[in-house]
Amino acid sequence: MTFVQCSDTVTTDRGGVIENRHLVHAAIVDSTGKLLFSVGDPTRITLARSAAKPIQSLAILETGAFDKFDFDDADLALMCASHSSEEQHIARARTMLLKANANEADMRCGPHTPLSGAVNRAWIKSDYAPTAICSNCSGKHAGMLAGAKALGAETEEYHLSSHPIQLQVRRVFEELCYPDEKNVPWGLDGCNLPAPATSLRLLSKLYATVAASADQLDSDNIDQHTISQLRARSLARIYRAMSQFPELVGGEGRFCTELMRAFKGDLIGKLGADGCYGIGIRESEQTRKLGAKGALGIAVKIEDGNVDMLYAAVVEILKRLHIGTSETHQVLESFRSPKICNTVGVVTGHVSHSFRLRAEVGACE
Repeated sequence: MTFVQCSDTVTTDRGGVIENRHLVHAAIVDSTGKLLFSVGDPTRITLARSAAKPIQSLAILETGAFDKFDFDDADLALMCASHSSEEQHIARARTMLLKANANEADMRCGPHTPLSGAVNRAWIKSDYAPTAICSNCSGKHAGMLAGAKALGAETEEYHLSSHPIQLQVRRVFEELCYPDEKNVPWGLDGCNLPAPATSLRLLSKLYATVAASADQLDSDNIDQHTISQLRARSLARIYRAMSQFPELVGGEGRFCTELMRAFKGDLIGKLGADGCYGIGIRESEQTRKLGAKGALGIAVKIEDGNVDMLYAAVVEILKRLHIGTSETHQVLESFRSPKICNTVGVVTGHVSHSFRLRAEVGACE
């Protein structure tokens, strides 16, 4: 087991007095699964939560639902989203249901407060009561309904772990995990669907695989020894959808959206609830300088689930790895070092990165 130092934290202070330490774990691997860098415990098991959505979307793609119901890449991006419940998100989810000959009453997710503060204020002002279509996971649920229909299954219990569409998701996820992890534990997500748990090291490899598939497709060099051509093309499509429609994956001002916009197609990133994050980075001179073979994958977990500190750690790790330009990181600086202010706007403290990014054997800094 990896020894976790108490200094592997993102720290907040108030007037120079340390107020909170947020423990960080991270794994950085290449497309072969080789661990290049780590923070804390890269073997920590975590529920991927919504960071699993790209792989859940792969399972839906493989049912044939996209061809059957004429879904496009924007629909795919929404399936991968934890969206802000903006009008563009709700409207697209409704369109997906219409394409799949389903309706909102079929959905087995519940409503919640929107992830966007602006949307929440507008809802309060108009006394709006959200319904299932407003869930940040509504795109995924619409996709699950379509996938169930493509499999010829009833849709009433599509959310249950015993339903054919969830068995399909489990099969695809476990095929991608094997032989690294043979027994993937599952929990129940906040949106009422099964949620896989895995080590950070494997989660980072899954994201590296998605990015590597995009590289391979562009070079017309699908490696059939590691992944089937059809599956690689589907993973490349997922990468393309997320990178081309970042506004659908999150929303205005949201980290996932701003991260992908800043990197302009060089990476994809996805939040998982309670402090989990996955990133897939396409091969470049920057990744090769790190000793990576092919694409790069990063998985980060904040032990106490603080999402703001998670974002800060993610951007700091990218900066230390020299992924992106100084201009890229300037765009994301407000996430890396968010201002801590009181109610009248006075800065009361700062965020600092006390963790060590440890290089493994064969990695270059």
